[in-house]
Amino acid sequence: MPTTLTATRENIQLRRGGVAGFISTWLPVAIGLTIIVIESTDSLSADKTSRFLRPLFAYLFGPMTDEHWHFFHHVLLRKNGHLLGYGTLGMTWLRAWLRTFAARPWTIAQWRLRSAVLGVVCTFLTASADEYHQSFLPSRTGQFSDVLLDTCGAVVFTLIVARLWRRSSAE
Repeated sequence: MPTTLTATRENIQLRRGGVAGFISTWLPVAIGLTIIVIESTDSLSADKTSRFLRPLFAYLFGPMTDEHWHFFHHVLLRKNGHLLGYGTLGMTWLRAWLRTFAARPWTIAQWRLRSAVLGVVCTFLTASADEYHQSFLPSRTGQFSDVLLDTCGAVVFTLIVARLWRRSSAE
């Protein structure tokens, strides 16, 4: 018979009731969403961030040609920022769903899978809303490719956690 989550020590640690439990569960998600909203503004568009980042990087690493700077800024900084930022946001969603569903009578595998899927789906929806919002700003572009990149960040981070789960189960 599969072990249900209600019988595990993890469940006891994750169950927190009341307002304090709700806040400790969902505050990281709210903080992550707030960061996404701030980063999605005109103030942090590529042109504006390039104005202060390029001199900083030139000071640290020496001058770059416009072509090299564009590649470095666009691909290495901004696109990796999508991957890492939304990967981290995906982890906050995953954690919140794990804690929210901790008292459900599912097997550990079902609990983890449902939470992981919801974490990725919520990240996809957040990325979609973000890109839709950016499509209305003249200095930004709303691109579905960014939604896919953001979702890939959440998937990669979730797969890393799943790998760690598998390792801890094997021990």
